[in-house]
Amino acid sequence: MNENATAFLRLVTIMDELREKCPWDKKQTIQSLRQLTIEETYELADAISESNWQDIKEELGDILLHIIFYAKIGQEQHAFELNEVINGVCEKLINRHPHIYGDVKVENEDEVKQNWEKLKLKEGKKSVLAGVPKSLPSMVKAMRLQEKSKQVGFEWENRQQVWEKVKEEINELETAVNAGDIDHIEDEMGDVFFSLVNYSRFIHVDAENALERTNKKFINRFNAMEVMAAAENKMLHDMTLEEMDRLWNQAKQQK
Repeated sequence: MNENATAFLRLVTIMDELREKCPWDKKQTIQSLRQLTIEETYELADAISESNWQDIKEELGDILLHIIFYAKIGQEQHAFELNEVINGVCEKLINRHPHIYGDVKVENEDEVKQNWEKLKLKEGKKSVLAGVPKSLPSMVKAMRLQEKSKQVGFEWENRQQVWEKVKEEINELETAVNAGDIDHIEDEMGDVFFSLVNYSRFIHVDAENALERTNKKFINRFNAMEVMAAAENKMLHDMTLEEMDRLWNQAKQQK
């Protein structure tokens, strides 16, 4: 038995013991674990955004624990066994990679994705968009919807067309703002966001990661402003906008 298999079985054994002996672990259900799993996923996403390999390793372990936990509860409920989970995904990977495990020929990554979506439809999916979770954050969901619709050819030909669409949507937003209809404004604002996400794909930028970089940049600069204000024996809420703008410009000069 190799080291990976040994480590995996060790985790399964520990989960069995905790489920039997630990009051907290015994109490958990799939519902109580759900929010914790979401938090762990976001913690992994943070670690990936920062390219922090030590944290990535740790967060992957936490998520693996959750997978084993759900499988344990599934076993207790006589719903499924852990080996069914593992074998199920193995069969799915084999079936959806006929260019590796069959005689299908592909030229590039795009053809792999197209075949993947076709196979999912053959497996019973009613729509190429069916696999996009409803609870995904809106920006990530927009990215996934666009990537999936691309696989059936519903895609702009070049990035200039997409940029023209962005400008068109911004103009429509401005018209809606001038008209003062809040429902229409919200609708057009959504169209602007969606078109910008689409453009980000065409210039090979992860829209979610790009926005998160800006969020972090804002946090760092705002925190620096607070420190500089304190050094002047002031609080931000006591300063004028011009004074805060001066601190903001100073913060921008910091690395």
